[in-house]
Amino acid sequence: MSDNTFVPADFDVPTELVAPEFRLVPLGGEHNVADLAAWSGSIEHIRATPGFQGSSWPPVDGMTAEANLGDLARHREDFAERRGFTYTVLEAGTGDVIGCVYIYPKRGDETVTDVRSWVRADRAELDIVLYEAVSGWLAARWPFGTIEYAVRSRT
Repeated sequence: MSDNTFVPADFDVPTELVAPEFRLVPLGGEHNVADLAAWSGSIEHIRATPGFQGSSWPPVDGMTAEANLGDLARHREDFAERRGFTYTVLEAGTGDVIGCVYIYPKRGDETVTDVRSWVRADRAELDIVLYEAVSGWLAARWPFGTIEYAVRSRT
C-alpha cells in the first residue's frame, strides 16, 4: 500500500480473539520468556506444521533470549505501524503461551495476505481448532481479499 500500511487507516485492528481453548493477544516483549520456551521446545513439530514446512524458522539451533526479544520487538513495531500483525496464543485458564499467529502481506505480492500459525507440540490437537477460529475471524473481522493460510483438515 502506498502509505506503507497493510490495512486501511480507518480499520480498527482487533486486539483479541477469544475461543474456548485459547485467547489471541498482540505479541510483545512481555511474552519473551514464555514465547521462547514455547517454540524452542517444539522446533521439529513447528517445522512440520503446514505453512512452516521447508522454512528456516524456527532455527534448529534455537536463539538467545535477547535475540528472541529483538524478534518480538520487531513484531510489536510492525503491529504499531500496521505493516503486519502477530498474536501470541494463550491457553485458556492458565495463560500459558501455546502458539503464535502471523498475519502479513505475502512477499512478492502484497495483495495477498499470508497467514501462518503454530501451536506447541504438547498442544498439537489445537492446531486445527486454531486454524478454524483464525480463519473465521479473518473472514468476519478483517478487510482482506485473498488469504493464503495453509489448510488443516480433520481427517
